[in-house]
Amino acid sequence: MEKRLLLAIVLSFAVLFGYQLLFQKKAADVPASGPAVTETTIPAPVSAAPVSTPEKTAPDKPVPGSVPASKAIGAPGEIKTKIDTSLYQAVWSNKGGVLVSWKLKKHLDEAKQPLELVPKAAETIGVLPFALLEDISSAPPALDYAALQASPMNASLYETSGTDAVLKDGDSAELRFRFSDGKDLEVEKSYTFTGGRYDFQIAVRVLRGGKPVETRLLWGPGIGNPTAEDQKKSFGAGGGMTAMASTNTYRVDEAKYKPEQSLINFTTWSAYDDNYFCALFLPAGDAGSAALLRKDVEAGPRFYLAVSRPGRAFIGPKDFEVLTAFGHNTKKLVRFGTFGIFAEGLFAVIKAVHKVVPNWGWSIIILTLIIKIIFFPLTYSSTKSMAKMAELQPKIKSLRNKYKNAKRDIAQRRMMNEEMMKLYKENGVNPAGGCLPMLIQIPFFFGIFSMLRAAIEFRHSPWMLWIGDLSVRDPYYVTPILMGITQFISQKMTPTSADPAQARMMLIMPVIMTIFFMNFQSGLVLYWLTSNVLQIGQQYLMNRMIQKKKSELNNGKPRKK
Repeated sequence: MEKRLLLAIVLSFAVLFGYQLLFQKKAADVPASGPAVTETTIPAPVSAAPVSTPEKTAPDKPVPGSVPASKAIGAPGEIKTKIDTSLYQAVWSNKGGVLVSWKLKKHLDEAKQPLELVPKAAETIGVLPFALLEDISSAPPALDYAALQASPMNASLYETSGTDAVLKDGDSAELRFRFSDGKDLEVEKSYTFTGGRYDFQIAVRVLRGGKPVETRLLWGPGIGNPTAEDQKKSFGAGGGMTAMASTNTYRVDEAKYKPEQSLINFTTWSAYDDNYFCALFLPAGDAGSAALLRKDVEAGPRFYLAVSRPGRAFIGPKDFEVLTAFGHNTKKLVRFGTFGIFAEGLFAVIKAVHKVVPNWGWSIIILTLIIKIIFFPLTYSSTKSMAKMAELQPKIKSLRNKYKNAKRDIAQRRMMNEEMMKLYKENGVNPAGGCLPMLIQIPFFFGIFSMLRAAIEFRHSPWMLWIGDLSVRDPYYVTPILMGITQFISQKMTPTSADPAQARMMLIMPVIMTIFFMNFQSGLVLYWLTSNVLQIGQQYLMNRMIQKKKSELNNGKPRKK
Protein backbone atom coordinates (compact mmCIF):
# COMPACT_ATOMS: atom_id res chain seq x y z
CA MET A 1 0.00 0.00 0.00
CA GLU A 2 2.79 2.39 0.94
CA LYS A 3 4.69 1.69 -2.25
CA ARG A 4 1.61 2.33 -4.39
CA LEU A 5 0.82 5.53 -2.52
CA LEU A 6 4.33 6.91 -2.88
CA LEU A 7 4.34 6.02 -6.57
CA ALA A 8 0.99 7.78 -6.99
CA ILE A 9 2.31 10.89 -5.24
CA VAL A 10 5.48 10.92 -7.39
CA LEU A 11 3.40 10.61 -10.56
CA SER A 12 1.01 13.32 -9.35
CA PHE A 13 3.94 15.69 -8.77
CA ALA A 14 5.40 14.86 -12.16
CA VAL A 15 2.11 15.54 -13.93
CA LEU A 16 1.43 18.74 -11.98
CA PHE A 17 4.89 20.22 -12.33
CA GLY A 18 5.32 19.24 -15.96
CA TYR A 19 1.90 20.68 -16.65
CA GLN A 20 2.72 23.97 -14.93
CA LEU A 21 6.19 24.26 -16.41
CA LEU A 22 4.73 24.31 -19.89
CA PHE A 23 2.48 27.23 -18.80
CA GLN A 24 -0.42 25.55 -20.54
CA LYS A 25 -3.82 24.25 -19.68
CA LYS A 26 -5.16 21.62 -21.99
CA ALA A 27 -8.57 22.62 -23.30
CA ALA A 28 -11.48 20.23 -23.47
CA ASP A 29 -13.10 19.43 -26.81
CA VAL A 30 -16.15 21.54 -27.62
CA PRO A 31 -18.50 21.88 -30.59
CA ALA A 32 -17.24 23.79 -33.60
CA SER A 33 -19.40 26.76 -32.63
CA GLY A 34 -17.31 27.46 -29.55
CA PRO A 35 -13.74 27.33 -28.26
CA ALA A 36 -12.06 24.84 -26.04
CA VAL A 37 -13.08 25.08 -22.41
CA THR A 38 -10.62 25.12 -19.59
CA GLU A 39 -11.37 25.97 -15.98
CA THR A 40 -9.30 28.94 -14.99
CA THR A 41 -8.40 30.62 -11.79
CA ILE A 42 -7.21 34.01 -11.58
CA PRO A 43 -4.12 35.84 -10.32
CA ALA A 44 -4.74 38.45 -7.63
CA PRO A 45 -4.05 42.26 -7.95
CA VAL A 46 -3.36 44.76 -5.20
CA SER A 47 -5.43 47.91 -4.88
CA ALA A 48 -5.63 50.62 -2.30
CA ALA A 49 -9.31 51.14 -3.00
CA PRO A 50 -11.56 48.14 -3.64
CA VAL A 51 -13.60 48.36 -6.80
CA SER A 52 -17.31 47.77 -6.58
CA THR A 53 -19.96 47.77 -9.29
CA PRO A 54 -21.88 51.03 -9.27
CA GLU A 55 -25.65 50.94 -8.88
CA LYS A 56 -26.08 52.62 -12.22
CA THR A 57 -23.70 52.73 -15.17
CA ALA A 58 -23.51 55.36 -17.83
CA PRO A 59 -23.25 52.89 -20.75
CA ASP A 60 -26.97 52.26 -20.28
CA LYS A 61 -27.42 55.69 -21.89
CA PRO A 62 -26.89 55.87 -25.66
CA VAL A 63 -23.89 57.74 -26.97
CA PRO A 64 -24.94 61.28 -27.94
CA GLY A 65 -26.50 61.58 -31.39
CA SER A 66 -24.61 60.90 -34.56
CA VAL A 67 -22.80 63.55 -36.53
CA PRO A 68 -24.48 64.60 -39.83
CA ALA A 69 -22.68 62.85 -42.65
CA SER A 70 -22.46 66.07 -44.64
CA LYS A 71 -20.20 67.67 -42.04
CA ALA A 72 -16.58 66.56 -41.68
CA ILE A 73 -15.34 66.48 -38.12
CA GLY A 74 -11.77 65.95 -37.01
CA ALA A 75 -8.69 67.73 -35.69
CA PRO A 76 -5.73 69.48 -37.34
CA GLY A 77 -3.13 67.53 -35.36
CA GLU A 78 -2.56 64.81 -32.79
CA ILE A 79 -3.61 65.60 -29.25
CA LYS A 80 -2.73 63.45 -26.24
CA THR A 81 -4.92 63.63 -23.15
CA LYS A 82 -3.78 62.50 -19.71
CA ILE A 83 -6.07 61.02 -17.04
CA ASP A 84 -4.41 60.86 -13.63
CA THR A 85 -5.88 58.97 -10.66
CA SER A 86 -4.55 57.52 -7.41
CA LEU A 87 -4.26 54.09 -9.09
CA TYR A 88 -3.01 54.80 -12.60
CA GLN A 89 -2.01 57.40 -15.16
CA ALA A 90 -3.49 56.96 -18.64
CA VAL A 91 -2.63 58.74 -21.87
CA TRP A 92 -5.08 58.76 -24.79
CA SER A 93 -4.49 59.90 -28.37
CA ASN A 94 -7.07 61.49 -30.66
CA LYS A 95 -5.44 59.63 -33.56
CA GLY A 96 -7.97 56.82 -33.60
CA GLY A 97 -9.14 57.55 -30.05
CA VAL A 98 -6.74 54.91 -28.72
CA LEU A 99 -4.83 54.23 -25.51
CA VAL A 100 -1.15 55.16 -25.60
CA SER A 101 -0.16 54.45 -22.00
CA TRP A 102 -1.67 52.94 -18.83
CA LYS A 103 0.77 53.00 -15.91
CA LEU A 104 -0.12 51.43 -12.57
CA LYS A 105 1.10 53.51 -9.64
CA LYS A 106 0.87 50.79 -6.99
CA HIS A 107 2.70 48.13 -9.04
CA LEU A 108 6.24 48.57 -10.30
CA ASP A 109 8.31 47.02 -13.06
CA GLU A 110 11.78 45.53 -12.65
CA ALA A 111 13.28 49.05 -12.85
CA LYS A 112 11.08 50.12 -9.88
CA GLN A 113 9.03 52.41 -12.15
CA PRO A 114 5.21 52.47 -12.47
CA LEU A 115 4.22 49.36 -14.39
CA GLU A 116 3.20 50.00 -18.00
CA LEU A 117 0.41 47.69 -19.20
CA VAL A 118 0.23 48.99 -22.79
CA PRO A 119 2.70 46.89 -24.78
CA LYS A 120 5.53 48.85 -26.39
CA ALA A 121 5.12 46.66 -29.46
CA ALA A 122 1.69 48.23 -30.07
CA GLU A 123 3.22 51.58 -31.01
CA THR A 124 5.88 49.90 -33.16
CA ILE A 125 3.20 47.94 -34.99
CA GLY A 126 0.91 50.95 -35.26
CA VAL A 127 -2.14 49.19 -33.79
CA LEU A 128 -2.73 50.47 -30.25
CA PRO A 129 -5.27 49.24 -27.68
CA PHE A 130 -8.84 50.42 -28.30
CA ALA A 131 -8.34 50.45 -32.06
CA LEU A 132 -11.39 49.22 -33.99
CA LEU A 133 -11.77 46.14 -36.18
CA GLU A 134 -14.70 45.27 -38.45
CA ASP A 135 -16.87 42.65 -36.75
CA ILE A 136 -16.00 38.96 -36.85
CA SER A 137 -19.05 36.88 -37.67
CA SER A 138 -17.49 33.40 -37.59
CA ALA A 139 -13.92 32.14 -37.34
CA PRO A 140 -11.41 34.91 -36.47
CA PRO A 141 -9.44 36.11 -39.50
CA ALA A 142 -5.72 36.67 -39.54
CA LEU A 143 -4.82 40.17 -38.44
CA ASP A 144 -4.01 42.55 -41.28
CA TYR A 145 -1.84 45.28 -39.76
CA ALA A 146 -1.79 47.35 -42.94
CA ALA A 147 -5.61 47.35 -43.18
CA LEU A 148 -5.97 48.23 -39.49
CA GLN A 149 -3.44 51.07 -39.79
CA ALA A 150 -5.07 52.45 -42.93
CA SER A 151 -8.64 52.22 -41.67
CA PRO A 152 -10.14 55.72 -41.20
CA MET A 153 -11.51 54.51 -37.85
CA ASN A 154 -7.92 54.10 -36.57
CA ALA A 155 -5.85 56.50 -38.69
CA SER A 156 -8.03 59.63 -38.51
CA LEU A 157 -7.56 62.57 -36.14
CA TYR A 158 -10.66 62.79 -33.95
CA GLU A 159 -12.14 65.91 -32.44
CA THR A 160 -11.49 65.72 -28.68
CA SER A 161 -14.00 66.71 -26.04
CA GLY A 162 -12.23 66.66 -22.69
CA THR A 163 -8.92 67.81 -21.29
CA ASP A 164 -6.19 66.52 -19.00
CA ALA A 165 -7.75 65.58 -15.68
CA VAL A 166 -6.43 64.78 -12.21
CA LEU A 167 -9.18 62.81 -10.46
CA LYS A 168 -9.48 62.45 -6.74
CA ASP A 169 -11.12 59.25 -5.50
CA GLY A 170 -14.79 59.44 -6.42
CA ASP A 171 -14.39 62.25 -8.98
CA SER A 172 -15.42 61.56 -12.59
CA ALA A 173 -14.39 62.83 -16.01
CA GLU A 174 -15.48 62.06 -19.57
CA LEU A 175 -13.24 61.93 -22.61
CA ARG A 176 -15.02 61.88 -25.99
CA PHE A 177 -13.58 61.45 -29.50
CA ARG A 178 -15.63 62.26 -32.64
CA PHE A 179 -14.86 61.85 -36.31
CA SER A 180 -16.72 62.14 -39.60
CA ASP A 181 -15.25 62.00 -43.10
CA GLY A 182 -18.09 64.22 -44.38
CA LYS A 183 -19.28 61.43 -46.65
CA ASP A 184 -20.63 58.28 -45.06
CA LEU A 185 -18.43 57.35 -42.05
CA GLU A 186 -19.15 58.61 -38.54
CA VAL A 187 -17.35 57.37 -35.42
CA GLU A 188 -17.74 58.34 -31.79
CA LYS A 189 -15.88 56.95 -28.77
CA SER A 190 -16.63 57.93 -25.20
CA TYR A 191 -14.73 56.98 -22.02
CA THR A 192 -15.86 57.91 -18.49
CA PHE A 193 -13.37 57.55 -15.65
CA THR A 194 -13.80 57.59 -11.86
CA GLY A 195 -10.95 58.30 -9.47
CA GLY A 196 -9.94 55.41 -7.19
CA ARG A 197 -11.16 52.73 -9.59
CA TYR A 198 -9.45 50.60 -12.22
CA ASP A 199 -12.63 50.28 -14.28
CA PHE A 200 -14.23 52.85 -16.58
CA GLN A 201 -17.20 53.11 -18.93
CA ILE A 202 -16.93 52.75 -22.69
CA ALA A 203 -19.35 53.71 -25.47
CA VAL A 204 -18.48 53.17 -29.14
CA ARG A 205 -20.70 54.09 -32.07
CA VAL A 206 -19.85 53.63 -35.76
CA LEU A 207 -22.21 54.58 -38.61
CA ARG A 208 -21.69 54.06 -42.31
CA GLY A 209 -24.25 55.68 -44.57
CA GLY A 210 -26.31 56.39 -41.47
CA LYS A 211 -26.53 52.70 -40.53
CA PRO A 212 -24.82 51.13 -37.49
CA VAL A 213 -21.70 49.10 -38.19
CA GLU A 214 -20.65 46.28 -35.87
CA THR A 215 -17.04 46.65 -34.80
CA ARG A 216 -14.71 45.09 -32.24
CA LEU A 217 -12.42 46.82 -29.81
CA LEU A 218 -8.83 45.56 -29.78
CA TRP A 219 -6.39 45.08 -26.93
CA GLY A 220 -2.82 43.99 -27.52
CA PRO A 221 -0.41 42.71 -28.51
CA GLY A 222 -0.24 40.87 -25.18
CA ILE A 223 -0.26 42.80 -21.92
CA GLY A 224 2.61 44.68 -20.35
CA ASN A 225 6.23 44.45 -21.39
CA PRO A 226 7.81 41.41 -19.73
CA THR A 227 11.36 40.76 -20.87
CA ALA A 228 12.66 37.32 -21.77
CA GLU A 229 14.53 37.31 -18.44
CA ASP A 230 11.35 38.23 -16.55
CA GLN A 231 9.49 35.37 -18.18
CA LYS A 232 12.35 32.99 -17.47
CA LYS A 233 12.37 33.91 -13.77
CA SER A 234 8.61 33.87 -13.37
CA PHE A 235 6.72 30.62 -13.01
CA GLY A 236 3.37 30.47 -14.84
CA ALA A 237 3.72 33.83 -16.60
CA GLY A 238 2.04 32.85 -19.88
CA GLY A 239 -0.69 35.08 -21.29
CA GLY A 240 -3.89 34.53 -23.19
CA MET A 241 -7.62 35.13 -23.27
CA THR A 242 -9.98 34.24 -20.45
CA ALA A 243 -13.74 34.62 -20.87
CA MET A 244 -16.92 33.67 -19.09
CA ALA A 245 -19.95 32.49 -21.05
CA SER A 246 -23.00 31.53 -19.01
CA THR A 247 -21.44 29.88 -15.95
CA ASN A 248 -18.43 28.39 -17.77
CA THR A 249 -14.95 29.85 -17.78
CA TYR A 250 -12.96 29.48 -20.99
CA ARG A 251 -9.21 29.80 -21.42
CA VAL A 252 -7.31 30.20 -24.69
CA ASP A 253 -3.57 30.27 -23.98
CA GLU A 254 -1.10 31.82 -26.38
CA ALA A 255 0.91 28.59 -26.30
CA LYS A 256 -2.17 26.49 -27.16
CA TYR A 257 -3.62 28.82 -29.78
CA LYS A 258 -5.90 27.31 -32.41
CA PRO A 259 -7.93 29.64 -34.68
CA GLU A 260 -10.98 27.36 -34.65
CA GLN A 261 -11.07 27.45 -30.84
CA SER A 262 -10.35 31.14 -30.26
CA LEU A 263 -13.83 32.67 -30.73
CA ILE A 264 -16.17 32.63 -27.72
CA ASN A 265 -19.79 33.73 -28.06
CA PHE A 266 -22.33 34.82 -25.43
CA THR A 267 -19.68 36.17 -23.09
CA THR A 268 -20.52 38.02 -19.89
CA TRP A 269 -16.91 39.24 -19.76
CA SER A 270 -13.60 38.60 -21.47
CA ALA A 271 -10.02 39.55 -20.72
CA TYR A 272 -6.48 39.46 -21.98
CA ASP A 273 -4.47 38.43 -18.93
CA ASP A 274 -1.25 36.96 -17.67
CA ASN A 275 -0.51 35.63 -14.22
CA TYR A 276 -0.97 38.95 -12.40
CA PHE A 277 -2.59 41.60 -14.66
CA CYS A 278 -5.54 41.91 -17.00
CA ALA A 279 -7.37 44.07 -19.51
CA LEU A 280 -10.96 43.06 -18.81
CA PHE A 281 -14.05 44.00 -20.85
CA LEU A 282 -17.76 43.73 -20.10
CA PRO A 283 -20.31 44.01 -22.92
CA ALA A 284 -22.80 46.90 -22.94
CA GLY A 285 -25.73 44.44 -23.18
CA ASP A 286 -26.42 41.08 -21.62
CA ALA A 287 -23.75 39.28 -23.61
CA GLY A 288 -21.09 39.82 -26.21
CA SER A 289 -18.36 37.81 -27.88
CA ALA A 290 -14.57 37.72 -27.78
CA ALA A 291 -11.77 36.38 -29.93
CA LEU A 292 -8.06 35.90 -29.53
CA LEU A 293 -6.35 36.90 -32.79
CA ARG A 294 -2.84 35.91 -33.77
CA LYS A 295 -0.39 37.63 -36.11
CA ASP A 296 2.89 35.92 -36.99
CA VAL A 297 5.75 38.36 -37.46
CA GLU A 298 9.53 38.04 -37.62
CA ALA A 299 9.87 38.75 -33.88
CA GLY A 300 7.38 35.99 -33.05
CA PRO A 301 3.62 35.63 -32.79
CA ARG A 302 1.57 38.61 -31.60
CA PHE A 303 -1.84 38.21 -29.95
CA TYR A 304 -4.78 40.61 -29.71
CA LEU A 305 -8.06 40.37 -27.87
CA ALA A 306 -11.05 41.54 -29.94
CA VAL A 307 -14.31 42.20 -28.07
CA SER A 308 -17.76 43.15 -29.33
CA ARG A 309 -20.06 45.83 -27.88
CA PRO A 310 -17.75 46.95 -25.05
CA GLY A 311 -19.52 48.74 -22.21
CA ARG A 312 -16.97 48.73 -19.40
CA ALA A 313 -13.26 48.02 -19.05
CA PHE A 314 -11.03 47.12 -16.09
CA ILE A 315 -7.29 47.51 -16.64
CA GLY A 316 -5.19 46.61 -13.67
CA PRO A 317 -3.99 43.93 -11.25
CA LYS A 318 -5.80 40.63 -10.73
CA ASP A 319 -6.39 41.30 -7.06
CA PHE A 320 -8.78 38.67 -5.72
CA GLU A 321 -10.56 41.05 -3.34
CA VAL A 322 -10.84 43.83 -5.93
CA LEU A 323 -12.24 41.48 -8.58
CA THR A 324 -14.62 39.90 -6.07
CA ALA A 325 -15.96 43.38 -5.24
CA PHE A 326 -16.14 44.27 -8.95
CA GLY A 327 -18.58 41.40 -9.39
CA HIS A 328 -19.67 39.49 -12.52
CA ASN A 329 -17.68 36.51 -11.16
CA THR A 330 -14.52 38.14 -12.50
CA LYS A 331 -12.64 36.74 -9.48
CA LYS A 332 -12.24 33.63 -11.64
CA LEU A 333 -9.52 35.52 -13.47
CA VAL A 334 -7.29 34.59 -10.53
CA ARG A 335 -6.15 31.11 -11.51
CA PHE A 336 -6.59 29.16 -8.31
CA GLY A 337 -7.18 26.00 -10.32
CA THR A 338 -9.08 22.79 -9.66
CA PHE A 339 -8.58 23.05 -5.90
CA GLY A 340 -9.72 26.68 -5.89
CA ILE A 341 -11.94 26.25 -2.84
CA PHE A 342 -8.90 25.20 -0.79
CA ALA A 343 -6.74 27.95 -2.31
CA GLU A 344 -9.33 30.61 -1.46
CA GLY A 345 -9.61 29.40 2.12
CA LEU A 346 -5.84 29.31 2.59
CA PHE A 347 -5.54 32.74 0.96
CA ALA A 348 -8.01 34.17 3.48
CA VAL A 349 -5.98 32.66 6.34
CA ILE A 350 -2.62 33.96 5.09
CA LYS A 351 -4.06 37.45 4.56
CA ALA A 352 -5.27 37.43 8.16
CA VAL A 353 -1.79 36.36 9.29
CA HIS A 354 -0.22 39.11 7.16
CA LYS A 355 -2.23 41.76 9.01
CA VAL A 356 -0.38 40.73 12.17
CA VAL A 357 2.99 39.88 10.59
CA PRO A 358 3.47 42.28 7.62
CA ASN A 359 5.99 40.16 5.75
CA TRP A 360 4.71 37.63 3.22
CA GLY A 361 7.67 35.30 3.74
CA TRP A 362 7.08 35.02 7.48
CA SER A 363 3.33 34.77 6.78
CA ILE A 364 4.02 31.69 4.63
CA ILE A 365 6.05 30.16 7.46
CA ILE A 366 3.30 30.85 10.02
CA LEU A 367 0.63 29.44 7.67
CA THR A 368 2.73 26.29 7.27
CA LEU A 369 3.00 25.98 11.05
CA ILE A 370 -0.79 26.35 11.42
CA ILE A 371 -1.38 23.64 8.81
CA LYS A 372 1.11 21.32 10.51
CA ILE A 373 -0.60 21.78 13.88
CA ILE A 374 -4.05 21.14 12.40
CA PHE A 375 -2.92 17.98 10.64
CA PHE A 376 -0.73 16.67 13.47
CA PRO A 377 -3.34 14.12 14.67
CA LEU A 378 -3.65 12.72 11.13
CA THR A 379 0.10 12.70 10.67
CA TYR A 380 0.60 10.95 14.00
CA SER A 381 -2.07 8.38 13.12
CA SER A 382 -0.38 7.73 9.79
CA THR A 383 3.08 7.42 11.37
CA LYS A 384 1.81 5.10 14.10
CA SER A 385 0.12 2.89 11.51
CA MET A 386 3.27 2.75 9.38
CA ALA A 387 5.36 1.90 12.46
CA LYS A 388 3.04 -1.01 13.28
CA MET A 389 3.16 -2.17 9.68
CA ALA A 390 6.96 -2.04 9.82
CA GLU A 391 6.93 -4.26 12.92
CA LEU A 392 4.73 -6.80 11.15
CA GLN A 393 6.91 -7.03 8.05
CA PRO A 394 8.82 -10.18 9.21
CA LYS A 395 5.52 -11.99 9.82
CA ILE A 396 4.05 -10.76 6.53
CA LYS A 397 7.20 -11.92 4.73
CA SER A 398 6.87 -15.31 6.44
CA LEU A 399 3.26 -15.60 5.22
CA ARG A 400 4.29 -14.76 1.66
CA ASN A 401 7.00 -17.41 1.79
CA LYS A 402 4.42 -19.88 3.11
CA TYR A 403 2.12 -19.20 0.17
CA LYS A 404 4.68 -18.90 -2.62
CA ASN A 405 2.18 -19.81 -5.33
CA ALA A 406 -0.42 -17.24 -4.23
CA LYS A 407 -0.04 -15.23 -7.44
CA ARG A 408 -1.07 -18.21 -9.55
CA ASP A 409 -3.21 -20.21 -7.11
CA ILE A 410 -6.50 -18.50 -6.19
CA ALA A 411 -7.06 -20.81 -3.20
CA GLN A 412 -3.63 -20.02 -1.77
CA ARG A 413 -4.14 -16.32 -2.39
CA ARG A 414 -7.44 -16.40 -0.50
CA MET A 415 -5.88 -18.29 2.43
CA MET A 416 -2.91 -15.88 2.56
CA ASN A 417 -5.21 -12.85 2.55
CA GLU A 418 -7.34 -14.34 5.31
CA GLU A 419 -4.28 -14.94 7.49
CA MET A 420 -2.96 -11.45 6.77
CA MET A 421 -6.27 -9.85 7.76
CA LYS A 422 -6.27 -11.94 10.93
CA LEU A 423 -2.73 -10.79 11.64
CA TYR A 424 -3.73 -7.14 11.11
CA LYS A 425 -6.76 -7.55 13.38
CA GLU A 426 -4.80 -9.20 16.19
CA ASN A 427 -2.24 -6.39 16.15
CA GLY A 428 -4.76 -3.55 15.71
CA VAL A 429 -3.35 -2.48 12.34
CA ASN A 430 -5.36 -0.87 9.54
CA PRO A 431 -3.55 -1.53 6.20
CA ALA A 432 -4.90 1.75 4.83
CA GLY A 433 -4.13 3.67 8.03
CA GLY A 434 -0.85 5.02 6.69
CA CYS A 435 -2.33 6.13 3.35
CA LEU A 436 -5.64 7.82 4.10
CA PRO A 437 -4.32 10.60 6.38
CA MET A 438 -1.75 11.50 3.71
CA LEU A 439 -4.36 11.49 0.94
CA ILE A 440 -6.60 13.85 2.91
CA GLN A 441 -3.78 16.41 2.98
CA ILE A 442 -3.11 16.36 -0.79
CA PRO A 443 -5.90 18.85 -1.76
CA PHE A 444 -4.46 21.33 0.74
CA PHE A 445 -1.01 21.00 -0.81
CA PHE A 446 -2.40 21.71 -4.28
CA GLY A 447 -4.42 24.60 -2.82
CA ILE A 448 -1.25 26.13 -1.37
CA PHE A 449 0.59 25.51 -4.64
CA SER A 450 -2.11 27.37 -6.62
CA MET A 451 -2.46 30.16 -4.06
CA LEU A 452 1.27 30.93 -3.93
CA ARG A 453 1.51 30.81 -7.73
CA ALA A 454 -1.47 33.05 -8.51
CA ALA A 455 -1.82 35.65 -5.73
CA ILE A 456 -0.39 39.00 -6.77
CA GLU A 457 0.41 39.81 -3.15
CA PHE A 458 3.61 37.76 -3.49
CA ARG A 459 4.81 39.65 -6.56
CA HIS A 460 7.90 41.74 -5.69
CA SER A 461 7.41 40.83 -2.01
CA PRO A 462 10.72 40.19 -0.22
CA TRP A 463 11.31 37.77 2.61
CA MET A 464 14.86 38.39 3.87
CA LEU A 465 18.50 38.31 2.83
CA TRP A 466 18.78 37.26 -0.83
CA ILE A 467 15.07 36.44 -1.29
CA GLY A 468 13.86 39.76 -2.69
CA ASP A 469 10.83 38.47 -4.61
CA LEU A 470 8.72 35.53 -3.46
CA SER A 471 7.08 35.22 -6.89
CA VAL A 472 10.27 34.21 -8.73
CA ARG A 473 12.84 31.47 -8.22
CA ASP A 474 15.64 31.62 -5.67
CA PRO A 475 18.48 33.25 -7.66
CA TYR A 476 21.14 31.14 -5.87
CA TYR A 477 19.11 27.91 -5.50
CA VAL A 478 19.86 27.85 -1.77
CA THR A 479 16.29 27.13 -0.62
CA PRO A 480 15.67 24.30 -3.13
CA ILE A 481 18.91 22.56 -2.05
CA LEU A 482 18.02 22.96 1.64
CA MET A 483 14.57 21.64 0.83
CA GLY A 484 16.08 18.52 -0.73
CA ILE A 485 18.36 17.95 2.27
CA THR A 486 15.51 18.32 4.78
CA GLN A 487 13.33 16.07 2.62
CA PHE A 488 16.01 13.37 2.81
CA ILE A 489 16.33 13.69 6.60
CA SER A 490 12.56 13.57 7.08
CA GLN A 491 12.25 10.52 4.85
CA LYS A 492 15.01 8.68 6.72
CA MET A 493 13.27 9.35 10.03
CA THR A 494 9.86 8.10 8.86
CA PRO A 495 8.99 4.45 9.60
CA THR A 496 8.51 2.39 6.45
CA SER A 497 6.95 -0.97 5.73
CA ALA A 498 8.77 -1.27 2.40
CA ASP A 499 11.54 -3.81 2.00
CA PRO A 500 15.12 -2.42 2.20
CA ALA A 501 15.56 -2.35 -1.59
CA GLN A 502 12.33 -0.37 -2.09
CA ALA A 503 13.23 1.95 0.79
CA ARG A 504 16.59 2.73 -0.85
CA MET A 505 14.85 3.38 -4.16
CA MET A 506 12.52 5.90 -2.51
CA LEU A 507 15.52 7.88 -1.23
CA ILE A 508 15.83 9.26 -4.77
CA MET A 509 12.65 11.26 -4.13
CA PRO A 510 14.46 14.20 -2.46
CA VAL A 511 16.74 14.50 -5.52
CA ILE A 512 13.73 14.53 -7.87
CA MET A 513 11.91 17.08 -5.71
CA THR A 514 14.98 19.33 -5.62
CA ILE A 515 15.23 19.32 -9.41
CA PHE A 516 11.49 20.04 -9.72
CA PHE A 517 11.66 22.96 -7.31
CA MET A 518 14.75 24.63 -8.80
CA ASN A 519 12.67 26.97 -10.96
CA PHE A 520 9.61 27.30 -8.74
CA GLN A 521 8.70 30.52 -6.97
CA SER A 522 10.79 31.02 -3.87
CA GLY A 523 7.53 31.44 -1.90
CA LEU A 524 6.46 27.92 -2.77
CA VAL A 525 9.93 26.52 -2.03
CA LEU A 526 9.90 28.36 1.30
CA TYR A 527 6.59 26.70 2.18
CA TRP A 528 7.95 23.23 1.34
CA LEU A 529 11.26 23.84 3.15
CA THR A 530 9.40 25.05 6.26
CA SER A 531 7.09 22.05 6.04
CA ASN A 532 10.10 19.70 5.92
CA VAL A 533 11.78 21.34 8.92
CA LEU A 534 8.56 21.13 10.93
CA GLN A 535 8.07 17.54 9.76
CA ILE A 536 11.53 16.62 11.10
CA GLY A 537 10.57 18.06 14.49
CA GLN A 538 7.19 16.33 14.39
CA GLN A 539 8.75 13.05 13.36
CA TYR A 540 11.25 13.19 16.20
CA LEU A 541 8.41 13.86 18.64
CA MET A 542 6.21 11.12 17.18
CA ASN A 543 9.03 8.57 17.21
CA ARG A 544 9.61 9.37 20.88
CA MET A 545 5.88 9.01 21.62
CA ILE A 546 5.66 5.68 19.77
CA GLN A 547 8.82 4.36 21.47
CA LYS A 548 7.54 5.45 24.88
CA LYS A 549 4.21 3.74 24.32
CA LYS A 550 5.99 0.59 23.16
CA SER A 551 8.22 0.59 26.26
CA GLU A 552 5.21 1.00 28.53
CA LEU A 553 3.54 -1.98 26.87
CA ASN A 554 6.68 -4.11 27.12
CA ASN A 555 7.29 -3.16 30.80
CA GLY A 556 3.69 -3.79 31.69
CA LYS A 557 1.67 -6.62 30.32
CA PRO A 558 3.54 -8.76 27.83
CA ARG A 559 2.22 -8.57 24.31
CA LYS A 560 0.18 -11.47 23.04
CA LYS A 561 1.90 -13.66 20.55
